[in-house]
Amino acid sequence: MTEPPRRSVRSFVLRQGRVSNAQQRAWDTLFPKFGIPYTETPLDAEAVFGRSAPLILEIGSGMGETSVAIARAHPENDYIAVEVHLPGVGSLLKSIDEEGLANLRVIRHDAVDVLEKMVPDGSLAGLHVFFPDPWPKKRHNKRRIIQPPLVALAARKLAPGGYIHLATDWQAYAEHMLEVLSAEPLLENTAQDYAPRPAYRPQTKFEARGLRLGHGVWDLVFRRKA
Repeated sequence: MTEPPRRSVRSFVLRQGRVSNAQQRAWDTLFPKFGIPYTETPLDAEAVFGRSAPLILEIGSGMGETSVAIARAHPENDYIAVEVHLPGVGSLLKSIDEEGLANLRVIRHDAVDVLEKMVPDGSLAGLHVFFPDPWPKKRHNKRRIIQPPLVALAARKLAPGGYIHLATDWQAYAEHMLEVLSAEPLLENTAQDYAPRPAYRPQTKFEARGLRLGHGVWDLVFRRKA
């Protein structure tokens, strides 16, 4: 059988990382309970969460600390974290179980595929992309996830008034993000340029350390035009 052609640009680069016994066990035992298998059919969020509530998608949830903190603080919303790296997914599943969170689920797949195939247009109240890989070397800039095609796709998935929130600690990437978001006709900036950190985004230990050392952090919050 001939394999289908592979898409050349993805939302991640798969890196090998050690998976702990606890992370593997969480993947094996908890994904059936708290995970959403990838399919190429639109997701019925009301069926997944058993209610109708604002739905917010996070791309690249890492180890999941921020995902859990936000979901815990905002039980009125439903959240889906999209992550490909097994250690992070395992840790997040374990935390969801320990916290007893009914409003957070996980998809382990490429976020571009998830947006294209599983997320209906106009269905998201928000989209989070926090501290994505900046690919600082100029020759690698094209690998950055925040590019015009991804932003255009994300904008279509937002409901009118829905928001996209990006954060980075690399100034050059922040400038790139601002340029790309500002060029998307479906979006409008909620600030003059960069936004103050919204109260719902917790400050990570890494971020706090960077700020103490004088490093910058830039938040961008754009909304889908009505």
